[in-house]
Amino acid sequence: MAPSRCTPARRAPPEPRAVAARAAPCQGPPRPDRGLRMDRIGVIGLGRMGAAMAARFVAQGVPVTGWTRSGRAVDRVPAAPDLAALVAVSDVLVLSLFDDAAVAEMLDRLLDMDLSGRLVADTSTVVPGHVTSRADRFARAGAMLVDAPVSGGPEMVAAGTCGVFIGGTPEAAARAEAALAPLSARIFHVGPLGTGLVMKTVNNALMQSYTAGLVEQLRIAARAGLPLETALTILCGGPAGLPMVRDRVPRILGDDPSVGFPVSGVAKDNAVFRRVAAEAGVAAPTLDAFAAILAGAMDDGLAGDDIAAIMRRAYRDA
Repeated sequence: MAPSRCTPARRAPPEPRAVAARAAPCQGPPRPDRGLRMDRIGVIGLGRMGAAMAARFVAQGVPVTGWTRSGRAVDRVPAAPDLAALVAVSDVLVLSLFDDAAVAEMLDRLLDMDLSGRLVADTSTVVPGHVTSRADRFARAGAMLVDAPVSGGPEMVAAGTCGVFIGGTPEAAARAEAALAPLSARIFHVGPLGTGLVMKTVNNALMQSYTAGLVEQLRIAARAGLPLETALTILCGGPAGLPMVRDRVPRILGDDPSVGFPVSGVAKDNAVFRRVAAEAGVAAPTLDAFAAILAGAMDDGLAGDDIAAIMRRAYRDA
């Protein structure tokens, strides 16, 4: 199979580019045993992100089946009765699980099953070691393995604008790009197994660092008497703004109670990002400070609220 079109090694300096949208996005690369048949997708984990991905696959006409330990169902997504049944009807297994423990357990359960010819793509946000430490075992089982964390919440998945960062061999990444293309045109092969999760850390930890700074500055704005809406309008309309904040302005102002990404989920990711930084030998004082902000918000009962709540809280309690 030809190497990924996005492989950084093809550029100097390395600069991965998004995979171009395909005319038939659900068409996987041909393999002798399957010809041109679509990859059948099995989604393991149907929380906010897993459910959004499964629904997106359905909307794009991709054959998909879901399974989750809780038994949760997603509209228009057929459910497998158990994990073994899901594996039996899937060519590509997409994991979307909450934390390290869930990913480790599920990878080990999959290794007890027949994975011949299958691709396993972990889209969860966890430390890279869970996939890299099992790479040889998946290879011996006849399966390809990639880490493919998703950047962007359920709304971006539904809109097809999320980012997907793939770590794996060129062959595995090429197959993953084809299988995941219905989710987004912003798919990147960033390097070997594990580097997708590092790229997710770099990308999303930077947004957390920005949010920590925004919390600080909103306190200053409040004490100076600046209206919150005025401050946000100016920030979001200029070079200091981020789409992540701009899209949340109604939530920050308290006009929209919906939850895109809860404070508890951000805190979980923050812990992962700090572990990745520590394993790289890099101090991350801004992430440490943000961890304290998140802990305070959860102590105040905001764990289930959208992350916008901590920005509103910073201004209110200044």
